[in-house]
Amino acid sequence: MLQVQFIRDNKEAVIAGLAKRNVDAKDLVEQVILLDEERRALQTKLDNTLAESNAMSKEIGNLYKSGKATEANQLKEKTSALKEDSKILSEDLSATAEKLQNVLYQLPNVPHESVPAGKSEEDNEEIFSEGDIPKLYDGAQPHWELAKKYDIIDFELGTKISGAGFPVYKGKGARLQRALIAYFLDKNTAAGYTEYQLPHLVNEASCYGTGQLPDKEGQMYHDAQDDLYLIPTAEVPGTNIFRDVLLNENELPIGITGYTPCFRREAGSYGAHVRGLNRLHQFDKVEIIRVEHPDNSYKAFEGMIAHVKDILRELKLPYRILKLCGGDTGFPAAITYDFEVFSTAQDRWLEVSSVSNFETYQANRLKLRFKNSNGKNELAHTLNGSSLALPRILAGILENYQTINGIEIPEALVPYTSFSLIS
Repeated sequence: MLQVQFIRDNKEAVIAGLAKRNVDAKDLVEQVILLDEERRALQTKLDNTLAESNAMSKEIGNLYKSGKATEANQLKEKTSALKEDSKILSEDLSATAEKLQNVLYQLPNVPHESVPAGKSEEDNEEIFSEGDIPKLYDGAQPHWELAKKYDIIDFELGTKISGAGFPVYKGKGARLQRALIAYFLDKNTAAGYTEYQLPHLVNEASCYGTGQLPDKEGQMYHDAQDDLYLIPTAEVPGTNIFRDVLLNENELPIGITGYTPCFRREAGSYGAHVRGLNRLHQFDKVEIIRVEHPDNSYKAFEGMIAHVKDILRELKLPYRILKLCGGDTGFPAAITYDFEVFSTAQDRWLEVSSVSNFETYQANRLKLRFKNSNGKNELAHTLNGSSLALPRILAGILENYQTINGIEIPEALVPYTSFSLIS
């Protein structure tokens, strides 16, 4: 959530920055400023009323001590009226603060100055690519055909049990899935991230804290009876560890990692481009999350990008990095780089990771602060990235490593699978 003072001090810059997202924020920004002025005026009135009431209460005590009961009783009537005024002012203040909060929730983060303007993924900028695209044998197949051929993923069984988008992994397919999770976690912990096992359901406050609500309302699975949401990513429970937390500056930076299943309704998704593992309602992902000092967050951002690069190099998958344009950048993010692996059998790029810096946007919602060297409370910066999302990585491995004799396993994964070929 954007800070009100930042909006007041940088009104035109906020409007211009959000225009990169194709958001006309002028009316919302004006509402924020007007509601904040109203809130401040009510707070001043309330403070003055309470101060006057407190002063009268002291005077009443002194009058009683001096034997001036009549004068004291007259003042008591005035304090009763002031208490009623303060109650009304307090209610008005709460209502105005709630209105202000609801308007702020509608404003996405202002993109970093380096983020290009653009409307959709077609306007994203490729900034890096690495790895050779393999030449496959004649008759090479996409992963959904390979899954059936080698009996390692059963999409039809998943549809029977749950519905489309809930695959069942079998035999070596399940073992390869487990191997990827263990490999990613080991890579992350070796890089200094502390592993967490996190809840798979979260409350509404957690969804507001990281920016899934109100932006993604309807995209998450929701249990209305208990008012809990199935997580769309480990970012939500992981980042909410730090909700309402005041850290000491020497505790920064903090890095955590965790494996969770992820659940997304993906309403309206259909067609060949979402076939097989390309888009699922339930999938596995390993996440990395950082809490950083504002002065260090972009250095940490580059470090996270280098970390994901290292994993993809070890897996020997051809990949590229895209800097997302304003129109394709997620609601709470200031900047996002997407990693895509090339699927040779499908002849298309598949997104496997997003690495984002949210700057103070999530921290402001979370009330995540640290005490700086001057003894003042300051908002931290939060970052997160997929390290990595499994379905499309698995699709990339199955398709790019297929041979006439079977599917070879990347060398880095063999110690985790205990086999080097699916045949």
